Amino acid sequence: MPEVTMIPASIARISAKASTGVQCRRVAAYARVSTDSEEQLTSYEAQVDHYTKYIQSREDWIFVGVYTDEGISATNTRKRDGFNKMVSDAVAGKIDLIVTKSVSRFARNTVDSLTTVRKLKDKNVEVYFEKENIYTFDGKGELLITIMSSLAQEESRSISENVTWGVRKRMADGRVNLPYKHFLGYRKGEDGLPEVVKEEAAIVRRIFRQFMEGKTPSMIAKLLQADGILSPGGSQVWQVATVRSILTNEKYKGDALLQKRYTVDFLTKERKLNHGEVPQYYVQNSHAAIIEPEEFDAVQAEIARRKEISRPNTCGSVFSSKIVCGDCGGYYGPKVWNSNRPNRKIIWRCNDKYKHEPHCQTPHVTEEEIRVQFVEAFNRLLGMKEQVIADCRIARETLRDCSSLEREIADLRKEQERVAELARIAIMEHASVAESGVDALQEGYLPKHDALAQRIVQLEAVCRRRVEKCDLIAKFIRTLAKQETIIDTFDGKLFVAVVDTVTVNRDGGAMFYVINGTCLPESPM
Repeated sequence: MPEVTMIPASIARISAKASTGVQCRRVAAYARVSTDSEEQLTSYEAQVDHYTKYIQSREDWIFVGVYTDEGISATNTRKRDGFNKMVSDAVAGKIDLIVTKSVSRFARNTVDSLTTVRKLKDKNVEVYFEKENIYTFDGKGELLITIMSSLAQEESRSISENVTWGVRKRMADGRVNLPYKHFLGYRKGEDGLPEVVKEEAAIVRRIFRQFMEGKTPSMIAKLLQADGILSPGGSQVWQVATVRSILTNEKYKGDALLQKRYTVDFLTKERKLNHGEVPQYYVQNSHAAIIEPEEFDAVQAEIARRKEISRPNTCGSVFSSKIVCGDCGGYYGPKVWNSNRPNRKIIWRCNDKYKHEPHCQTPHVTEEEIRVQFVEAFNRLLGMKEQVIADCRIARETLRDCSSLEREIADLRKEQERVAELARIAIMEHASVAESGVDALQEGYLPKHDALAQRIVQLEAVCRRRVEKCDLIAKFIRTLAKQETIIDTFDGKLFVAVVDTVTVNRDGGAMFYVINGTCLPESPM
């Protein structure tokens, strides 16, 4: 019979509940609330006070401090600075015991909770969960933590799902809520709906007006910054993306597209753009508009027009991308003559005048000449107003009828499905010879499928442009209908609303083409 002698442990883990007072332990507490409401802040302050007094009342404990996180969700620990600082100090040997209210206050993510507890245990640091009366050095501690953390995580999932349901229910009911702290032009009204802030609304209208006057988002951002106007977030620097966002946000015309983004994972809180993964809700007339719907739609059409011609407007003029060379079809651009002299002058000339042979023979024009000729052309337009409006309405009806295009798109989609099915069959047939299967697809089905997809994109773009053109013609009709008298001065906003392009011919004559495609009688420049 072998003789066995037990060698007692020389370094013992001392649990909080078994402490005898012989060995003092360095103790810290962790307190957290998940919102920054007044009620929760009271709970937060109570936790800090409670644990400070609780630790200091023990003779066998040395008070290290209370680590806190205020207004932070517990579903993961990556953004919890107080929590992470506490763990870092514990790992560095500054803490022997951590006291916290409950497992759910520590973490609602099972993986994070267990990983942290084990990490601390490896460094001989214990955690005590007061509510559940769990000590991590206890033999049953880890099992209990696993169970409690899983329950806490499921509680988080349930809360997240309930919150999501509530948010989507409000969306389905057409109730709009804006991020007011970072949204220019509105504040939350007494009835809970967006309320217009006059001073900020003036800035929004300025942005829309300057864009329609020919300025780019970049130029608008610089002008706002130069005038000392603060951005929606209160910054002195305006980002170009902020201006673009304002110009394209439908909420400024009184509508609201809800659920543009959605939360992918309730644990990570990752959010992404909604491309159809979850429902969206479009609410018309949900709140007071800052920008008239017609003006907003005109801006969207202008954004699309500038994108289509692939020429960013860098001069900030209403004439940019409007004046066309009668020789080559290129656009006129501004040129400065005698820039450093008293007789400095800005003229407009074909940008491609000397880029090919023979050179364009069209003359240059001045801005004053364009203004004068527009006033004359518009007054001539008023003389034929009724006929032009009648023609515009016919043009709108024609443009609005996209039925033939929609049928072609539907046929192409069916053909796409047929090609995809043939490709699937080809893969199955060549499953044993992978290279042959790939070759068959590359030589036949994939190029055809791609060609069909490209054609669908083209037709959808045509439909979209026709709808945008309809909106522009509708605005043109309204502008022309309410103009009762001739004009005697140039109006840049009117020019943008009426004129599509101005073609300059070799003899200096200008052909003004209005939005519906009508060409006004030629006028010599």
